[in-house]
Amino acid sequence: MGQELTSNRGSMSAHPARKAARRAALALLASALLLAPGLATPAAAHHVRDATGRLVEVRDTAHIVAIGSAVTEILFALGVGERVVAVDQTSTYPEAARKLPNVGYSRALSPEGVLSKTPSLIIAIEGAGPREAIEVLEHSSVPVVIVPDGHSAEGVIRKIEMVAAAVGIPRKGADLAAEVKADFTQLAKEVATLRRRPKAVFVLSAAGGSPVVGGSGTGADAMFRLAGIENAVSGVKGYKPAGDEVLLTAAPEAIVVMSGGGQALPADLIFSLPAFKASPAAKDKRLVTLPGSYLLGFGPRTPQAARDLALAVRGNARLAPLPAHSWSSEPNP
Repeated sequence: MGQELTSNRGSMSAHPARKAARRAALALLASALLLAPGLATPAAAHHVRDATGRLVEVRDTAHIVAIGSAVTEILFALGVGERVVAVDQTSTYPEAARKLPNVGYSRALSPEGVLSKTPSLIIAIEGAGPREAIEVLEHSSVPVVIVPDGHSAEGVIRKIEMVAAAVGIPRKGADLAAEVKADFTQLAKEVATLRRRPKAVFVLSAAGGSPVVGGSGTGADAMFRLAGIENAVSGVKGYKPAGDEVLLTAAPEAIVVMSGGGQALPADLIFSLPAFKASPAAKDKRLVTLPGSYLLGFGPRTPQAARDLALAVRGNARLAPLPAHSWSSEPNP
């Protein structure tokens, strides 16, 4: 991933004149694609103020490139999944999204790759990039709406509202937001009844035997709070390698990892690490594995993901099921 980002930055940071010429060429390409017969669908224009503060004019929502798992899930939950023509690598839910053309990793985008999908609208999660690639897309004739990447109940609701506004269906957005808000409310009430707040550690990777953990200010930390779990490495800031001394004193009762991308972290690998060998988690063999976009995507299914996490870490707790929704009925990939 780091090499991809470095490579992209290097190619985008050429001489200012060449950079401006490339932007102009890509803008012309986008305009030509949109004017091609049969691609444009007349629609009443509407405006959206996105996470960057830009006021974006949207004229056509028939061909959407969705970047970010939450963005994609929200579009399908809103009932406009048929308008999505391409997604990024993190968009693995629902199954229909996995069958769509892919524009690559959300943080290592190629403007040419995105524009080649002939979008009439690009909706991207905040943090998608590199920034130079987003700037090229913003200078094309294709509207780009950046959605805030909040890691809280309020943040998820805001994502739903902005995505719905971007595609011109704010009423449907309000209905979906109300359903998800009710799920968060029920989750909070259920979690409050649990007597214990077990300690856990989220491990992002363990290359070279050095675990990279999710400290305070991370999506993993936010999920732990929703699930009523104490982050045993809250003294670490962000996603960082943690030394054995820190992890030995953390004494987690569970280790949480994600599936569906990056380094595989099976139980035999995790519990063979010196930092975790003597932990309560190793003694009980309590390793919790959840799909990455489900656990850390912070989309409409987040209340269900937090409930699953709360139960898996505790092992013997009981929580009432959340309401069933048509947009969350598929099993995780």
